[in-house]
Amino acid sequence: MHLFRITVLVLLSSCALAADRPNILFIYTDDQSHRTVSCYPEAYKWVKTPNIDRLAGQGVRFTHAYVGTWCMPSRATMLTGRHQYGVKSMRMEGRYPGSTYDPKESPFWPSVFRAAGYHTAQIGKWHTGVDTGFGRDWDYQVVWNRPRHPANAGNYYGDQLIEINGKPAAKVGGYTTDWYTDRAAEYIQGEHRDEKKPWYLWLCYGAVHGPYTPAERHRAAYAGVEVPLPGDIFPERSGKPEYVRKRDTWVRGKDGGAELNPARKLRTVKNMPLHGNDLQAWVRQYHQGVLAIDEAVGRLLETLRETGQDRNTLVVFAADQGIAWGQHGFQQKIAPYDANIRGPLIMSFPGVIPAGGVCPSPVGGTDLPPTFFGFAGLKLPWKMHGHDLAPLLKKPGRRWEHPALTILTGQSFGADTDRVPVDPAKLYATAKVPWWVSLAKGRHKYIRTLVKGEIEELYDLEKDPGELHNLALEPAHRTRLRAMRAATIAELKRTDAVMADHLPAVGTPE
Repeated sequence: MHLFRITVLVLLSSCALAADRPNILFIYTDDQSHRTVSCYPEAYKWVKTPNIDRLAGQGVRFTHAYVGTWCMPSRATMLTGRHQYGVKSMRMEGRYPGSTYDPKESPFWPSVFRAAGYHTAQIGKWHTGVDTGFGRDWDYQVVWNRPRHPANAGNYYGDQLIEINGKPAAKVGGYTTDWYTDRAAEYIQGEHRDEKKPWYLWLCYGAVHGPYTPAERHRAAYAGVEVPLPGDIFPERSGKPEYVRKRDTWVRGKDGGAELNPARKLRTVKNMPLHGNDLQAWVRQYHQGVLAIDEAVGRLLETLRETGQDRNTLVVFAADQGIAWGQHGFQQKIAPYDANIRGPLIMSFPGVIPAGGVCPSPVGGTDLPPTFFGFAGLKLPWKMHGHDLAPLLKKPGRRWEHPALTILTGQSFGADTDRVPVDPAKLYATAKVPWWVSLAKGRHKYIRTLVKGEIEELYDLEKDPGELHNLALEPAHRTRLRAMRAATIAELKRTDAVMADHLPAVGTPE
């Protein structure tokens, strides 16, 4: 539907925007695992994030959130409410992370909020096409436009080329987590916006993406911490697809521990170990980078309180995906395991969302935009793939019938995903992980690697949270395997994935 028609639809279907419509502060971090937040039981005992914990204490914490698989598609989902295969015209182009899209074919929903009377703003990392949408989707925008400036795309923590309201980029110094927080606090305080309007702010931190650089003030934190060696950090890994079994990201050090393979290369950024190259040092450095994020959350909550907006603002804290540190041999996101992609998701709205709730139902990134529309009292302008989470926010322990679908289609979007590629260069284009689809429902999770003849995976996340024991290979679980397989295909079809009718054959015995 053309953007003009969408705008007219919104204006006709909504009355004049009421003054008590809530503000929405959406804090979005990069590569932050749920294990980095101390209110999650999977966190190491030495992890301390008091401000994020406080946010969880006054709202609902989701235990199993699968927001995305890697940076660009997760952001495309946040802007459209659709899985990667439903984002039309989006494509990688030119030097990585160069990308483009047609806003008429793939409109972004903040334009709908804007047309309905919200003041919309985005601050921080931008990774979804060169066109950032200022003046169309956003009233105020301060962004690090990585697709436009590939040579600057590795500058996650300083000297970023920043574009303000569509103007040419200028280099900005300072530690980026703090710099973004300063800009967000100013916005909340009323700068650069119409104070008569409710607002939506998407605050996109670049931390804790590689090279995992903490602020100077945090580089002595967590001294002497201990990080247990994951049991499957070294190959071989039975019951896993071939690309997992042979992963050699970690090698044995002289003391028998694990060190990052010197041959390990990251695109656009360089590994910059501050404390050493072993697992202990890397995990410590990664968690140090979270400390500035936690401080930022505390500052923003205090700014809301000081400005009297804390009782009329939905605060959402999420990450685009997680990242594994040794689990299944990985040091990355992208793969379908909880260690790689499961991130924190916390929602707070004092007086509206019950305090201290914990929701065990798996949810996905496509659920967030419909939830925002629900809080804003607006109708969805087009078909989105997820569901409004309001019922779970009201009663976190209720039965939830909707499964959480997660998918990786490499660097392909829209119609380019209609057929699963056979060419390994395209099939394994993203960090040497092939295309896959996964479905989590209740306590079980199904994974289908989209390589012809490859085995399927089925895990009981309650009994086996580390996803070490593949039930798909056991005859006793064949009935459940078939049911989860069918449910996955049904969810693909419900969300108009053309590939659902062309999936490569599985290798699991029938």
